[in-house]
Amino acid sequence: MQYFYITLCNIYRKKKKKRVGANLKQARKDKGLTQTQVAEKMLMTQQQYSRFENGKFELNYKQIVDLCELFDIGANELFDVR
Repeated sequence: MQYFYITLCNIYRKKKKKRVGANLKQARKDKGLTQTQVAEKMLMTQQQYSRFENGKFELNYKQIVDLCELFDIGANELFDVR
């Protein structure tokens, strides 16, 4: 039973990271920025930033705040909270 719960939690986390990544991508495109431009502002490589948009890596608190400021969106928009 515990394995089933852990598996469900992992599936949920992957879906959440994918959704946040899609929201990041849309916000970036809405601002007319490339991944390289965003990565430079975030002091990382384009490849590192790409992993956020592709749902491979999770954002930390500072990255969330910085990206929300850069894209002029709220965390609710980023995390698709309604």
